[in-house]
Formats: sequence, structure tokens, C-alpha cells
Amino acid sequence: MIKGKVVIITGASSGIGEATAKLLASKGAKVVLGARRAEHLKQIADEIEQQGGQAVYQTLDVTRQSENDAVVKLATESFGRVDAIFLNAGLMPNSPLSALKTDDWHQMVDVNVKGVLNGVAAVLPEFLAQKSGHVIATSSVAGLKAYPGGAVYGGTKWFVRDFMEVLRMESAMEGTNIRTATIYPGAVNTELLSTFSDKASLDQMKAIYDKFGISPDRIASVVAFAIDQPEDTTINEFTIGPANQPW
Repeated sequence: MIKGKVVIITGASSGIGEATAKLLASKGAKVVLGARRAEHLKQIADEIEQQGGQAVYQTLDVTRQSENDAVVKLATESFGRVDAIFLNAGLMPNSPLSALKTDDWHQMVDVNVKGVLNGVAAVLPEFLAQKSGHVIATSSVAGLKAYPGGAVYGGTKWFVRDFMEVLRMESAMEGTNIRTATIYPGAVNTELLSTFSDKASLDQMKAIYDKFGISPDRIASVVAFAIDQPEDTTINEFTIGPANQPW
């Protein structure tokens, strides 16, 4: 049941986050949007409201715990509760390790790993208190299999895989009814390639996305499917990508 649920979405200003916000709102969810670009968030929230949906937004740098806490506060003040959080913010500036793009390495750890930790730390008190909640996170097919150029990116996405699985297990053991869903997308046409600083890696990845990339709407529909399951049911992993991509 999606109608009436309050859903926080990080990385909501474009791509998968934007598509998910619009789809969930069209199904009656109350969406709370967070990302760094306020003007994009405002445009998306305005579109949702023009279509009869409900949306609020706030700028969010997921690497800052205080800003994650503030988005959860916005949700509770605006709509009274939080039912789900979609941890979708991410970066993928791939490069060979020998290129020593150490700034990119640390940025991926900050956003892809610490961003997930910060989001969960912000929302978990609400979920524990109400003994319900849903944590959804975007990993990647790079979180399932290794490939050259993706050592650090893949490592951050393997982290998401392990973290989410332990969250699911601990919730089941503690009886807190917190559901999880980890999504492993293949090539999806988003702004992910804009973060590359290594040209050879960018050219290689761009060729893959140009050939195989599918719409972010395809991932949004999976998020909606996960949320729509009965409260006693968790579908904890989804691997999704282009039917013609041999990932």
C-alpha cells in the first residue's frame, strides 16, 4: 500500500530519485525530497503538486549528519511520520587505481557509504519508536561483481549490500518490523557519468550507457513495487538493468 505513506528520497533532484518521487506521489505517497540543488527540487515539488500530489523539499548534503536529521524532521513536521526512506544519492567517478584519483575515492566513500550511514542514523529512531519502517537503498551491479576501474565504487556498493542485509537481519531478530530493499541497477541513464574525472574511464562507460542505458522510470517502478508489498513481507534484493546488457 503506497497511498498515504510518507517517503523521504535522497538524491531526488534528477535521475532515479526524481522519477521515483513523481511515481510515488502519483500513487498517493507524500514525498520528502532532499538533494544539493534547491532549484531542481523546487521544480520537481511544484510539478508534483500541480498534478495533485504532496511534496516538500530541503537541500541535503548526505555527507552531513545534521542535514540528514533535518530532512527527517521536515518529514515529521510536515506529515507527522516517516514510513520509508530511499537512500539514492551516489557518485561513480571510476578510474584505474594506478591513476591515484584519491579525491574521487574519498568522495565516493563520503557519499556512497557515509551518506547511507547518515540517512539510516537519522531515520532509525523514528522507525524504532513506531516499530515499522522501510529502508531502500541504491547499490549497483558493481555491488555484486567486480570490474576493472570500479575498485572503489564497487567497494562502496558492496558495503551497501552488506549493511542492508545486516539491517534486515537485526530488525527481524529485534522485532522492529523494519523492511529493507537493496536495488542493484545496471546501465540506467542518469547524471552518474557527470562525476567522472578520468577521461578513458568516462569514454568506456559512456559507450556502455549509450548502447544499453534504460530510463530511470524502470527503477522507480521497482521502488514502488517494494513499498507496495504487505507490511509482513520484505523483498530485500532487486537486480535490474537493460535486457540486452550482459552485465
